[in-house]
Amino acid sequence: MYTLYIANKNYSSWSLRPWILLTQLGIAFDEKLTPFLGTSSSWSAFRAFSPTGKVPCLHDGDIAVWDSLSIAEYVAEQHPGAWPTDARARAWARSAAAEMHSGFEALRSHCPMNCGIRLQLNAQPPALTRDLARLQELWSEGFDRFGGPYLAGAAFSAVDAFYAPVVFRIQSYQLAVDDRVGAYVQHMLALPGMRSWYGAALKETWRDPDHEEETLRQGVLLQDLRAA
Repeated sequence: MYTLYIANKNYSSWSLRPWILLTQLGIAFDEKLTPFLGTSSSWSAFRAFSPTGKVPCLHDGDIAVWDSLSIAEYVAEQHPGAWPTDARARAWARSAAAEMHSGFEALRSHCPMNCGIRLQLNAQPPALTRDLARLQELWSEGFDRFGGPYLAGAAFSAVDAFYAPVVFRIQSYQLAVDDRVGAYVQHMLALPGMRSWYGAALKETWRDPDHEEETLRQGVLLQDLRAA
């Protein structure tokens, strides 16, 4: 059985990707959560299971697979459904997932993942506006080409897993999106795996100062729904 090493569910967008992929595909795994402890301390703790000192990291016996994109590909080699079966949809899904993996810098920096809060941004800089416009363009292209309700067709796949953290960001920061994107966000939030992750995130009582400071720099906190 796989072992998936992750960090706090409230903060760790990278951990969410393989976790929700395995969960939604019904692939069994043991979850090992090590909380963030600040930049240097987290690296030391994570090095116990990850060669980069980062999460996520998947262990399959004596094989370690780090980085969320590598994990998705490793899972796809052994399990059907990780990527679409149609070649056109699969090519698009891989490209879209890679774009998320290496892009959307403004969305990441201005809207760091923090599932349990609701925050009003101080401002929406042009770079964030461009990222949101590209996000809507990309998702709409997927719906138009492959029919939905998921990004690459009728079934959940790795491309949806890669954008799952964006779904939580849209909710946390109340980002303005069009109706079709909003419907996808609600569809994703209703998935059993996403509900499980969110529920666990709200129950986490520890706070990482680095993540909290990064979040609160962006705007005005409206609600904190996390356990005290």
